[in-house]
Amino acid sequence: MKTPIIIITGPTASGKTSFSYPLAEKFNGEIICADSMTVYRGMNIGTDKPVEFNGIPHHMLDILNPDEEFNVAIFKEAVEKIIGEIHERGNVTFLVGGSTMYIDALVYNYNIPHTKPNNELRKELEQKSNKDLFGQLIELDPDAEWTVDKNNKRRLIRALEVSIQTGKPFTKQKTKRDLPKNVLYLAISRDREELYERINTRVDEMMAEGFLDEVKKLHKKYDLNTAMQATGYRQLVEYLEGNLTLEEAVEKTKQSHRNYAKRQLTWLNRNKDVIWIENEQIAKDKISNFLLK
Repeated sequence: MKTPIIIITGPTASGKTSFSYPLAEKFNGEIICADSMTVYRGMNIGTDKPVEFNGIPHHMLDILNPDEEFNVAIFKEAVEKIIGEIHERGNVTFLVGGSTMYIDALVYNYNIPHTKPNNELRKELEQKSNKDLFGQLIELDPDAEWTVDKNNKRRLIRALEVSIQTGKPFTKQKTKRDLPKNVLYLAISRDREELYERINTRVDEMMAEGFLDEVKKLHKKYDLNTAMQATGYRQLVEYLEGNLTLEEAVEKTKQSHRNYAKRQLTWLNRNKDVIWIENEQIAKDKISNFLLK
């Protein structure tokens, strides 16, 4: 088989990381993190960044500072190179994470335009509210409703920048192709009520682990025009700046994560190639059968 790629995805807090460790260990795998935030140094607790497990190699972690550019095109180019290197070592690629747009751009080979940052356009868009930016984006690209956080100004501006400069909605810029035969697309299924409880619990655990101290440290170096727009970081910065109480910031973080989970589920449910899995044993069986083809 051409380089086998096993996708382990699902909504936030569904347990992707804990699923992936024993699977990668059993099938001689290396993990590529398909996450738009764990690439950033210092953003550990708030991104639930995975840690090394039994020597399993991890890729796409801690490669940028929070004020550096990262987007789908950069991800796709970097990961294609890493997959080639994993294949040369005779190992199996496990693509693990919840950035479903990034995953699909890679496996369905989206034709992503390498649009350079347009500072003049960005300054113009920066003057608009998030509500106005989101409305403008949805007019140009209706499917962006399921992929872009309407409260993340940095992401809204980048999505608009691509759509405006190319004249095409980003979510439509993909080649017409089926899922490659070397790709197994698994997603973790959780009951919606259980998932929301897991999200709430995880946010509480993050706070207990020192998330606020992490944000304080980063906020001294980076403003909200950076990766600090991410869920949790943005809300705690608002607390530090006196715009929210700590209780309000934590509750808004939970709500934002729940909203993100809804968008992820909507995106995944529209993809007929996704195989939903309820537990690790089902995943093992699916992977075993796939690798024997």
